[in-house]
Amino acid sequence: MKGKDTKKKSRTDWERLERMTDAEIDVSDIPPLDESFFKKATVRMPQSKKAVSLRLDSDLLDWFKDQGKGYQTRINAILRVYMQAMKSR
Repeated sequence: MKGKDTKKKSRTDWERLERMTDAEIDVSDIPPLDESFFKKATVRMPQSKKAVSLRLDSDLLDWFKDQGKGYQTRINAILRVYMQAMKSR
């Protein structure tokens, strides 16, 4: 498997997974996708993001980082909720 190295060690047995055939993979919990599914399906593209430089108080940034991976996404979500609240005034 190629890709970015991560700090966390994967618990996946990649060698065993790569040896598996398609028939050996359990897909019983995946519902079948028939024509009716695709008639109702819509493509949703993620909103694009813009890189910005933002100055935050160090204790505030540290608190968000202490919450774990995805802290920038959480900051974005909080700012979005605030924006929506201000729009509805």
